[in-house]
Amino acid sequence: MEQIIVTFFTRQRCSLCEKAKKAIMEVKKDWDFTLEEIDIDESDELTELYGIMIPVVHINGEEVAFGIIDKNDIRNRLHEKNKNF
Repeated sequence: MEQIIVTFFTRQRCSLCEKAKKAIMEVKKDWDFTLEEIDIDESDELTELYGIMIPVVHINGEEVAFGIIDKNDIRNRLHEKNKNF
């Protein structure tokens, strides 16, 4: 089975990001995936791309959620991705 990579675009002092991280970590208890955390403030390109959308979650390169991140949405998308492998 292919490794699932969840990429979490975040930034410092972002309360939505903190809530999203908790939701992702909650999902990680039940799912085996690699979590990559990227601070968009370290890249002008990412800040321009995601600045008002933050936090943003990608699964294997596909954007699956942004703004208010719900752990059930992430679980559902992981389940969908898992069926495709």
